[in-house]
Amino acid sequence: MDEKEFRVLIKHYFMKGKTPQETKEKLDKHYGDSAPSIRTVYKWFQNFRSGHMGTSDAERSGRPVEVTTPEIIDKIHDMVMDDRRVKVREIASAVGISNERVHNILHQHLDMTKLSARWVPRLLTLDQKRNRVKCCKDGLQLFQKNPQDF
Repeated sequence: MDEKEFRVLIKHYFMKGKTPQETKEKLDKHYGDSAPSIRTVYKWFQNFRSGHMGTSDAERSGRPVEVTTPEIIDKIHDMVMDDRRVKVREIASAVGISNERVHNILHQHLDMTKLSARWVPRLLTLDQKRNRVKCCKDGLQLFQKNPQDF
């Protein structure tokens, strides 16, 4: 059961006139260790008493947690494709996010790694794999025709 569902249950018991202690006992009886703490039950009872009957968290101020948006990923990808020798700190200052976040995007989202001062894709594309197999087969055929030349 998630937090939102527990809050709805706490609100239900509040509306029925139960105390926080009674609510906690009922939640523990049915949900055991996954039930919210007594502090949480008291906090939500206090919210309901003060007239805030919603069960959602209040909006938080400040910078949003998620800065890894498709637009930023595309912008970083374009920068790397334009100049494979671009540095993480240069990308970070151009995009306006932290070095750590740029590093994460390059490795986790774009599957790239730094190789000899260049950013290269970590995984081969399907065309690259086919080309590699074709070249290997061609080399094997040459070897099988004339092993002395190798």
